[in-house]
Amino acid sequence: MARIARWTAAAAAALLVAGCSGSSGSDGDESEDDGRPPAAAPSDTTGLSASLTSQKLDWEGCKATETGPAPGGDWRCATLKVPLDWSKPTGETIGIALIRSESSGSSDERIGSLLFNFGGPGGSGVDYLPPYGPTFAELHKRYDLVSWDPRGVAASEGVRCRDNKEIQTAESVDTTPDTSAEETTFLEDAADFGKGCQESAGKLMDHVSTTDTARDMDLMRHVLGDQKLHYFGISYGTELGGVYAHLFPKNVGRLLLDAVVDPSAGTVGHAKNQARGFQRALEDYLKSTGQDPQDGSQKIVDLLKRIDSEPLPTASGRDLTQQLALTGVIYPLYSKSSWPALTSALEAAEDGDGTELLAQADSYNDRDASGRYGTTTHSQRVISCLDDKERPTPAEAKALLPEFRKISPVFGDSMGWDTAGWCHDWPVAGQYETAEVSAPGAEPVLVVGNTGDPATPYEGARKMADELGKGVGVQLTWKGEGHGAYGSGSDCVDSTVNDYLLDGKVPDDGKVCE
Repeated sequence: MARIARWTAAAAAALLVAGCSGSSGSDGDESEDDGRPPAAAPSDTTGLSASLTSQKLDWEGCKATETGPAPGGDWRCATLKVPLDWSKPTGETIGIALIRSESSGSSDERIGSLLFNFGGPGGSGVDYLPPYGPTFAELHKRYDLVSWDPRGVAASEGVRCRDNKEIQTAESVDTTPDTSAEETTFLEDAADFGKGCQESAGKLMDHVSTTDTARDMDLMRHVLGDQKLHYFGISYGTELGGVYAHLFPKNVGRLLLDAVVDPSAGTVGHAKNQARGFQRALEDYLKSTGQDPQDGSQKIVDLLKRIDSEPLPTASGRDLTQQLALTGVIYPLYSKSSWPALTSALEAAEDGDGTELLAQADSYNDRDASGRYGTTTHSQRVISCLDDKERPTPAEAKALLPEFRKISPVFGDSMGWDTAGWCHDWPVAGQYETAEVSAPGAEPVLVVGNTGDPATPYEGARKMADELGKGVGVQLTWKGEGHGAYGSGSDCVDSTVNDYLLDGKVPDDGKVCE
């Protein structure tokens, strides 16, 4: 089971993975002067020790990891020390892995650091940023490109809740149970996953919330030497950016939020939004192939029912289960360029071969050819279950299923059941019903919504802009397909975003890029 919330695209399956090493300085440590400006005046860091507020980052060449080579070039990695528990700022610390490439332009043109969060929650910024560096070449001329692994992710005390064998075994669990026995297995598996996360995370389990990470970001800003935080958040990264703006409105510089999460939605609302978004994207795909959306959707529903009764064989010898098939349908919807691959996979499945749909599902689930799985979905669940206070019971989820099926005949069942299964019997309590993002007094924040976005439906952008507050949230609309607008082929979007981030030019609220 994996909540469909993180930023991804077909190209992400081939990402080069960057390693990170190095440690931050501590009291009395000597480190190389990296030529950056002195740290900005601390804000909201009252009570933090000088070893945190005055730490200097030891930028070193990034090292290879188990999953890929070092990025090379001028990418450098370091570790930032932050409090484990922000309510105890002088207590135990943990390390946050950072990656940076200094601005490519002249020093007098440099604006500062531009922080990136690629979503999830649970995405590794250390892994994601280097391969996408060329997409941000124009921004790189005036910004240091910086990203990080948030707490509980990858190189920053990353959480692994199951080993590879256990993950593969769990793929046979029916996440849309049809019988009481299947329901029991589904819920037992969910509870078992949470126990595994607790064993892996230990005391970190209570300290990986979005609020914790937003506070890490402000210390990061301070240590990097920036008076204001300049930020590019994608998907879940938009929620993180909104929470940061709420906590530190006076520290907001130029914040760009792309593929926007609806901050007014709780667990059920978010699931409904995604069911609606993926159904909408699927229907756009079906129209592009000349099919009637209703007939095409029903054909996929019928295929999934047959797979539920009898999983399809694949070339690898693994079976394609209903949940894997559904994930295999979802993954190509993130990018219009992947729609032909979806056509091929569905045609093969209709002919009784699940190989191509399984390959799509494996790409989403970060499974490589040797059977190793990434930990993105583990971190995603640990973070979101600490955030989310709304936790429907199985009975409540079942009562919601008719509404979910009406929203999406293809994805409704899975996303309806997920409202109960995702955080079932979770070891720690959730922190809030919905994210607080109001940011009175902040500089204008540019919010970009894509009308064909499957994972973070377009309507969330307007809600984010409104909740940020009058004069703060500014919406830009792109009439396009895929998850995320910047770098997706619209000169209008790219130039508007670049003008904002590079020159501080704020477009009219409601501007539309065709």
